[in-house]
Amino acid sequence: MAGHVAQRLRTVVDELVLHAANTVEESRAWLQDAVSGGLDVLVVLGGDGAVHHAVQFCAETRVALGVVPCGSGNDLARALRLPTDPYEAVEVVVDALRNGSRSDLDLGTVQFPGGGDVGSDSRWFATVLCGGFDARVNERANNLRWPHGSRRYDVALLRELLALRPGRLLVDTGQDRVELQGTLVAVGNTCAYGGGIPVCPHADPRDGLLDVTVVHRVRRWELVRILPHLRTGGHIDHPAVSTLRARSVTLSGNEWPVYADGEPLGTMPLTVRCVPGVLTMLDRNIRTG
Repeated sequence: MAGHVAQRLRTVVDELVLHAANTVEESRAWLQDAVSGGLDVLVVLGGDGAVHHAVQFCAETRVALGVVPCGSGNDLARALRLPTDPYEAVEVVVDALRNGSRSDLDLGTVQFPGGGDVGSDSRWFATVLCGGFDARVNERANNLRWPHGSRRYDVALLRELLALRPGRLLVDTGQDRVELQGTLVAVGNTCAYGGGIPVCPHADPRDGLLDVTVVHRVRRWELVRILPHLRTGGHIDHPAVSTLRARSVTLSGNEWPVYADGEPLGTMPLTVRCVPGVLTMLDRNIRTG
């Protein structure tokens, strides 16, 4: 697949370097050298995790990011209405390079207590940050060897139901402050995680806002009744679900594990902020929302 992508890209660029990293650290080192050397476009062949690491370098730079989805979730590609088939997606990238089609995308940034502004103490994310039950599902899904694709999240979800652990949760947007016993919280720059589950169904990565979905303390059987509606976005109408919109939100009250773009970030408490238009994307000028 990588050879095909490189072959197609070479038809529209002056110079192309194909880099296959064995570790995140190796990829970071290569990207640092490439960015300082005048890198113009970074095309990632992989899933949301690979895109997550690329975003850390492309944010707040002139380097445009292209995505050829080849992972288990591919939620950023879905949010941007890009093909999830890698052979089709590379043609979108080729057309964008040929036509100069680029657009700006919002990102979320995560700040833990004691950190400063966006920088070495912060992490960017492109899709959804989650804490509590859904973060534990993500963690379990990452450790499963079978099944592959989005079905892996379904299996992980069922297993985590058996160990459901609600806890104290404080959500503070500066305008709204909610304290409750909660099951999960999701902060969306885009609408979906876990291979297309629209946990924040109205999130738009170009509106300068974050969408927050909170599931209150529920019994296991109640959560089972809510979960099927996640696939349609209908869960936000359930009385045990609250939604908020804000430019920033602080999550505290416990030490739940936190994931963003499917990657582990640490534990709560933390503050999430939306930074508008901070990432340049190669696309075909299709807008979400």
